[in-house]
Amino acid sequence: MSPTRHQQITMVKKRLASGEPCQKCAQAEEMLRRRGLWERIDRVVWADETDGESEGMQLGRKHGVSLAPFFLLELSGETRVVTSVLQLAKEYLSDPAAPIATATTVTRIEVERAAIELSGASPDKIVGYVLGALGKDAVIAFSGAEDVVLVDLAARSGLPFSVFCLDTGRLHAETYRFLDKVRVHYGIEIELMTPAAAALEPFVKKKGLFSFYDDGHHECCGIRKVEPLRRALGDRRGWLTGQRRDQSPTRADVPELIWDTAHRSEGMLKANPLAAWSQVEVWDYIRSNAVPYNELHDRGFISIGCEPCTRQARPGEHERAARWWWEESTQRECGLHVPEDGRLMRDAH
Repeated sequence: MSPTRHQQITMVKKRLASGEPCQKCAQAEEMLRRRGLWERIDRVVWADETDGESEGMQLGRKHGVSLAPFFLLELSGETRVVTSVLQLAKEYLSDPAAPIATATTVTRIEVERAAIELSGASPDKIVGYVLGALGKDAVIAFSGAEDVVLVDLAARSGLPFSVFCLDTGRLHAETYRFLDKVRVHYGIEIELMTPAAAALEPFVKKKGLFSFYDDGHHECCGIRKVEPLRRALGDRRGWLTGQRRDQSPTRADVPELIWDTAHRSEGMLKANPLAAWSQVEVWDYIRSNAVPYNELHDRGFISIGCEPCTRQARPGEHERAARWWWEESTQRECGLHVPEDGRLMRDAH
């Protein structure tokens, strides 16, 4: 999309009651500076929490915006409000004549070296390494709370990235609303990968819609998730997931970086930037940074998958116990993340 010509751009930043600028405003400015776009901002005004009549507070009331930062664009006598810094950069500030950076690639040896160097590194450093090396050729597998943290970190990095979601056709209505909320909040595209009809239709015709309660979930997941994942990864050079070691017994050895040959025979980079984080750290990040989340979390759901295969968590359960709860705990993976992944990178260490 070519940028729309504008006469003036005003950025409204919030000053907290403590006198400090809000963190999100500072991060938006940093992203614009990193992309060389800060000079395109004509004015900065402050919404002071202690002064309801400050210019920024007045502008917020006038345009019905309560969150900062936001941007006012004067376009041929019309004022347009933009609340996403990514949307601003993409649709209004990007230069279509500027050369587009070409993503590089990484080798297994480079990934193994980076895995050692970045072991224990903060998630933002791991995300920065992956996107710095691969850009949009590294795709975020998005569905839940951990994944939206990755989207937020990627957005703050100022580096190009892409996102996909496996739309199994059996997700909660709340999850579909969550996807749209994230898309709008960050001004990004989320590619939806659906099951191949040639495999799904005969499966449903033969076994119905709930056969997994009787003979296990792997066949259904293979059709609705694993095969679409292979298509989503396609010729990508890397992908990022929200796996964490404390999510379940099957993920206790998840590394930050691996060389993944499970989905491409020649291999690709796979990153789990939140591997060392706890559930508490994930939610502290979400709340402190006003990151969107699935409304089902407010109703007792922790790990959220397909509607028939997810229930509310019970006291004392680990967070993935409510997924495929009728099966043995060692079987509660859908096939997207196979055990060979962990062994590959343990060998590298």
